[in-house]
Amino acid sequence: MATETLSTPPIGVAEKPLRADAQRNYDRIVEVACEAFSEHGVQTSLDDIAKRAGVGAGTLYRHFPNRECLLAAALVESRQALDQKAEELLARPDAGEALNEWLIELARHLSSYDGLPDSVAEAVNDCDSPLTAPCGLMKDATAALLVRAQDAGAVRTDVKADDLFVFASSLAWAANKSGYSRDDLRRVLNLFLAGLR
Repeated sequence: MATETLSTPPIGVAEKPLRADAQRNYDRIVEVACEAFSEHGVQTSLDDIAKRAGVGAGTLYRHFPNRECLLAAALVESRQALDQKAEELLARPDAGEALNEWLIELARHLSSYDGLPDSVAEAVNDCDSPLTAPCGLMKDATAALLVRAQDAGAVRTDVKADDLFVFASSLAWAANKSGYSRDDLRRVLNLFLAGLR
């Protein structure tokens, strides 16, 4: 599984790579966290994750000082795929359809784990959360795709990127609570988008 550094060293200071055993522990914790979050949602016990990963709680907290750090690490692969999807959609000729597809992908990403939409909503208002930067990148991609769709006349000019991000988060929350499928997400999204045109 891909890993991503969640904290940055001071400017001009190179980050020390983890020792091999520490890297193994890091990777194992993230792998188990992905499974646990999928099974029980983002509020699953961190001590249980440490136990299942075969490490002590101190080792888990040394790598991940809080739940948001571990959650951000668990979402790295899907977020990287989402970033790539945004780049691909920005090159699509049909800007309106590209925006539609992006909102589906964004809602699917935000519904990866039960409780994730709530964590994202909290992170948006907390500059210190490890989830804030990833949320900012998702909002930036939403804004870029929205502007293209507006310039193409596919979406009303009074719609804001924050409106769409809130909608995608709400759709993700509904998907968590109701078990919406991808087809269900698309149907609800199309109803919403009809009001944006």
